[in-house]
Amino acid sequence: MTRGSPLGERVYVRLRAALLDGTRPVTERLTESKLARELGVSRTPVREALTRLVSDGLVRREDYGYSVVLPSLATLRDLHEVAVAVELRGIERCLENPALRHDAAALRRELARWYALREAPAPAPAEFVCHDERFHTTLLAASGNTELVAALTAVHGRTRHARIHFGPLAEHPETAIGEHIAIAERLLGGELEAARELLHRHLEAAVPPRLR
Repeated sequence: MTRGSPLGERVYVRLRAALLDGTRPVTERLTESKLARELGVSRTPVREALTRLVSDGLVRREDYGYSVVLPSLATLRDLHEVAVAVELRGIERCLENPALRHDAAALRRELARWYALREAPAPAPAEFVCHDERFHTTLLAASGNTELVAALTAVHGRTRHARIHFGPLAEHPETAIGEHIAIAERLLGGELEAARELLHRHLEAAVPPRLR
């Protein structure tokens, strides 16, 4: 699909970011006129942007306008399975090949962020899910396989709305924070088997209740 006008491109980028970071409610009814007023533009660039978002699979056309697309429960279960396999593989490859080492500097920087989060007020659900995604991608990236990271990033993009609105992270952030710290500390200490077990338990506990 062509990008259309420069203004349509800017509207597209802005709306796409809002959809992916969870700042727009999944139940919101999206219409050209409402979005045009909100963004201070005409309906034409909004229409261009929405057409591209339909093509991206992020919104769908409805009688009243557009709605946010959420994966089916079956798809969410499949995506969770992919995420678990990919994340555990990051540690397993280091267990299988002693020559591979996690990036200790990256782990220390991430661990420092979570020490700080432990002392700070709990962030909003959308913000906390973004923190959580960064932790898991950083952990995986530290194992040295960029393709595994790309696969996990793709899963995060497709499941973010469900995790923000239906997941357990927002209810018990202190639990997730403690688990993240424990996993990173084990990795830094070279306790790979223990880190893998903690990560596996953590990922299974983070499954939204409706997926269990």
